[in-house]
Amino acid sequence: MQEYRNRIRELREEKHITQVRLSTELGVAQETISAYEQGRHLPSVSSLMKLSSILDASMDYIMMKSDVRNMIQIQSLSDNETRLLGYYKKLNASGKEKALSYIEGLNDGLRSVCK
Repeated sequence: MQEYRNRIRELREEKHITQVRLSTELGVAQETISAYEQGRHLPSVSSLMKLSSILDASMDYIMMKSDVRNMIQIQSLSDNETRLLGYYKKLNASGKEKALSYIEGLNDGLRSVCK
């Protein structure tokens, strides 16, 4: 439950937004933002929706339920990229390493052919 606090702080700092400014934009007290970031209080659904818009990240990303920051990331993938990502996510750690090595080898081969 408390992992989201790091994500909120990380996104806020990345956008160079102070707790005071975020609290004003969100319509809550600065102490509420501090409580979110310290894991003492969970944002309401309406606050989470506003945070998502202000911080330009999906609610799932903010709450650590997804590694996809926003839907634009998913929408910009081609069908083949989406399939590859799906297969990759099903692999164990060893399989992921082998897949990366294989793809890197393919890229190295393409670079040498294109020279």
